[in-house]
Amino acid sequence: MWWRKAWANVEFIEEVGEGFNFKRKQFLALMDEIGRREVKTLILAHRDRLTRFGFEWFEHFAKVNGCELMVLNQERLSPEQEMVQDLMTIVHGFSSRLYGLRDYRKKLDEALKKDAEHDLSH
Repeated sequence: MWWRKAWANVEFIEEVGEGFNFKRKQFLALMDEIGRREVKTLILAHRDRLTRFGFEWFEHFAKVNGCELMVLNQERLSPEQEMVQDLMTIVHGFSSRLYGLRDYRKKLDEALKKDAEHDLSH
């Protein structure tokens, strides 16, 4: 690819996850690498893919640790469009968590039922 010729030691990282989930494995590893000053330049496709909220904090953290940020897609939304996208992201994130809780509760109920049946049989 063209960028491999332009920069040495390029690593491509892709992670599927919510931009406001700060417990993502690769995100945390990247933060650690930046904190150890191992990343000189970080190229992002979109600024909100890494962190949906708090990008300015991340930008500051990178800068004080000697990491330059380059954002390829500089598309800017109106404040209204940005707020609507933020709200949609929040709603999606919480609805996904609720769905996960339902699955967790179902598994918990099944385990409790099996445990109760086991206790009754003894």
